[in-house]
Amino acid sequence: MRADTMTNDVLPTNHLLALSTDEFIAGFDAVASKFDSATFPQQILPPDSWALLVRAGVRLPTLPKQYGGRDSSVEMCRIVETASEWNVALGVYVIVNTALALLPVVKWAGEEAKQEMLPLFAGGDPLMAGLAATEPGAGSALSVMTTTFEECEGGYRIRGRKHWQALSSSADWWLVLAKNAHRNEYGYFIVRRSEGFRTVEMYEALGLKLLDYGVNDIDVTVPRHRRIDAEETGLNSVDVFLASRALLAAAGAGFLRRISREAHAYAEGRQIGRKSQSRIGFVKYRLAAIDTSSTICEALSHYLQTTVDFKSDLAPAFPAVQALKTVATERMISAAQHYQQLTGAEGYRCGSPTNIAGQAFLDTRVFSIFDGNNDMLSQQLTAHCLTRRSGRPLSGFLADWPLTAPAVAALQEDLGFLDQRLGQAQQVLAGRAIAYLIAVAHVLKWAEETAADPARVRPAIEFLRNDIVGVAAEFRLLATGILDAYGPKSRVS
Repeated sequence: MRADTMTNDVLPTNHLLALSTDEFIAGFDAVASKFDSATFPQQILPPDSWALLVRAGVRLPTLPKQYGGRDSSVEMCRIVETASEWNVALGVYVIVNTALALLPVVKWAGEEAKQEMLPLFAGGDPLMAGLAATEPGAGSALSVMTTTFEECEGGYRIRGRKHWQALSSSADWWLVLAKNAHRNEYGYFIVRRSEGFRTVEMYEALGLKLLDYGVNDIDVTVPRHRRIDAEETGLNSVDVFLASRALLAAAGAGFLRRISREAHAYAEGRQIGRKSQSRIGFVKYRLAAIDTSSTICEALSHYLQTTVDFKSDLAPAFPAVQALKTVATERMISAAQHYQQLTGAEGYRCGSPTNIAGQAFLDTRVFSIFDGNNDMLSQQLTAHCLTRRSGRPLSGFLADWPLTAPAVAALQEDLGFLDQRLGQAQQVLAGRAIAYLIAVAHVLKWAEETAADPARVRPAIEFLRNDIVGVAAEFRLLATGILDAYGPKSRVS
């Protein structure tokens, strides 16, 4: 269906508040189906299309009930999962608007700012919201940030440049991160585009074509109540990203459910000689790898829906979220590659009438970078564990740590390779192993709580075991000294 032929044929949002969760999600699913990535144009999402989703209640689970929302962490997960099954770029679009932009206002803004902004997002107006943190030449590193704020009469003046903001040219409201122009102090500011948030350049991303990215110049003055004081609230840059990182596991669950279904259908329907492609040995392996990735992300999404409250303090969930993000995104990228390999040349063709493999590959490739580079998150996970082991070997800590102990007991793998002195490269690798252990524990818990089919559980555990064994092999590779030649004066010819 063409984006410009869609009609706004859904109920106003106030009719959605009395629905049960299942009724609400079913209604949203009916609307999200119009955005099927197999047919929906690969272009920046038009406002009229976003209006359909708004009137289906896409923002309501994020908003408190007193501001006209449904206030449900479970529904936040299910909305993202549902959207991503139809179109993974749409799932990201939802995450940006809700978890990345609206949720920080819900959790940390003052009452006057909430009263000004949140009721607008509970209605049918297709407003959009984004987060402006990343800067040219600085990324998200606060120490080299150049966007500043200073006090002025009646409020604050914010000036600077940001880039790679999702919805760079579309979002009406922004949460802008800036540092004090005169001292070591940071703050988040709620800004309307019309106040002086200008898009000066557009970027062309390889995938996720529904989202617009670019460069934004900022020169705005906002009233005092629109500042979220980071020091006063205890807010830091990690806190802001925890919910959006976690929700990538829900996106993975929806996306991979579809990829699994379509990969099997494609392999069953494609004839190689006298037999279907699905009967070939290594094709079976690729299908098993895709199915396993789907199972793992389903287990991670189950954890989100049964354990995580996005409206509460997520700091205690930091290590689990780091693991969810890295494992889920690795699985999405890996499954997309397997799917593309199965589809052959047709999988290299965007807009293919037989599959969405090409678009799936392009859309998922960014996820190991999006919302925090996976290498950085893995290193942070290792550092988190090292500071809490109380002098014990890291393997001993993991054997007792509630997040990993069930996995260590179930796998019975030798984790002694983690007990050596860990340089930066080893810390990244160790974080990956720790994340796989956390994923194993979540799969075991999901299997117990849902009575999942053992035929799905066992391959998931074994694939994750193999990932850990692979990390051990990389430790052995580093021990050969292969990095010694890459000193500051080295050159590769």
